[in-house]
Amino acid sequence: MSSIADANLAILLFAIVAVGSMMSGVLAARLGAPVLIAFLAAGMLAGRQGPGGFAFADYRTAYLIGSLALAVILFDGGLRTKTAAVRRGLWPGLTLATIGVLLTAAVVGATARLALGLPWPSALLVGATISSTDAAAVFFLLRAHGLRVGHRVEATLEVESAANDPLAVFLTLTLVEFVAHPGTVLGAAAVLHLAREAALGTAFGIAGGLATSWALNRVPLPAGLNPLFALSCGLLVFGGASVAGGSGFLAVYLAGLVVGNRPVPGVVRVLNVHEALTWLAQLSMLVVLGILVTPSRLIEQAGPSLIVALALIFVARPLAVLVCLAPFRFTRPQRVFVSAMGLRGAVGIFLASIPVLENVPQAALYFDVAFFVVLTSLLLQGWTAGPIARWLGLAILGHTEPRRVDLGAPVRMAEELVGFPVQPSAPILTGAALPDGVRLAFVLRDNRICSASELRDSDGVLAAGDQAYVVAPPSTLPALDVLFSTPGSARVLTAAQERDVHSSAEVARLRSALRAFRPRVSKNSQ
Repeated sequence: MSSIADANLAILLFAIVAVGSMMSGVLAARLGAPVLIAFLAAGMLAGRQGPGGFAFADYRTAYLIGSLALAVILFDGGLRTKTAAVRRGLWPGLTLATIGVLLTAAVVGATARLALGLPWPSALLVGATISSTDAAAVFFLLRAHGLRVGHRVEATLEVESAANDPLAVFLTLTLVEFVAHPGTVLGAAAVLHLAREAALGTAFGIAGGLATSWALNRVPLPAGLNPLFALSCGLLVFGGASVAGGSGFLAVYLAGLVVGNRPVPGVVRVLNVHEALTWLAQLSMLVVLGILVTPSRLIEQAGPSLIVALALIFVARPLAVLVCLAPFRFTRPQRVFVSAMGLRGAVGIFLASIPVLENVPQAALYFDVAFFVVLTSLLLQGWTAGPIARWLGLAILGHTEPRRVDLGAPVRMAEELVGFPVQPSAPILTGAALPDGVRLAFVLRDNRICSASELRDSDGVLAAGDQAYVVAPPSTLPALDVLFSTPGSARVLTAAQERDVHSSAEVARLRSALRAFRPRVSKNSQ
């Protein structure tokens, strides 16, 4: 009976920690702090040296939970990323994900050698564990917190954070082998192994994404199972790529990217369910990692760890951005913001658990330093991202994501029901008309539903603060986004698209969408 009681107690404790972390997350958001900090803090309070007193030191279980959580987060990130955005930030992002990771590991490694007094291999291992930006932290800051800074900058940050894990994992595993067995010779075989990981990850991701979208369109599943089926396929891709020797993280992101950009029935429901699952994955991973850490050891290493963290944020990251983005046409404010968004998150702590699993000498030191650096990065960079974007003039103000409504259709429809908040001084309020093929369905105003016929029978005019729901082809959503936005945010968005798109065909499509806004003649002018 004791084992049953222990299981019930564990469920109760997890529920208390989960509810507490979510409530503290609301408070953190109101204070402008990143919500992820609240999750880590909740785990630390529940841990062995916190009020919870829960002794947990199972690094293998933590590694398993972290792997699953990262796979869920990356799959959801791929689902929400459009291929047009990836094309804008592909080469800058890949450059940061390769050369940037190597530069960061080298600079942080040199700092760790001086601050911690480690030999070169061990110091470089410290640099490798925190060399990659965290996809989960970047996705959450840009999406969950609603920070918008223009398509090209966002795409670059997302591509970098999704693609830099394979190299960071490779560097960590290689240096772990070298530190554990100093006589190990690293040669061309190591480089070939990295290329094999990337190639297999890419192949598994694209093939798995195509197979998943095909199955979602062909298998007659109940509507409620579509989100779970999609996620299960994503985890299948992740596990298959990893077992085959490829990068599972790259594969699951690409699988989500393929599925999210192909016609899939019930895509709105899939996205809504996955948003909840992604929050659960993020919470679980960070709480477990918070429980795993020993705060007293963090305090002992606070001085050297702070030096490493500051060197990463103010030296290594800006240097990597300066070198990697030099060939690309980024403005100075854009480069500064990309430097400021080098967020470290659970991936760094996750990688730092590998030396512990492999029984590397001083393994606890790598974990504690990585945890302290991640904590500093989330506090400093996560807290200041919004103010820095506004200071640099990059923040797109007054922008709210449209609400896509799931109609429960068994197949992908040619049109969608989408809700747009009508913002002050939006073009729709000053004479612009809906594009061809788009029709107004109803409006939410003052807590009641106004049908399109009711609007026509009255003044027929939308007002700021309305929620306008339209039936529209998916291809018109970017144009509608501009139509319902405030003039300032619409101009910034359009200018950013014009500057960032290098393909003349894409520029032509954008201009064609904007020309669809025909003036609407008011009754008073007739």
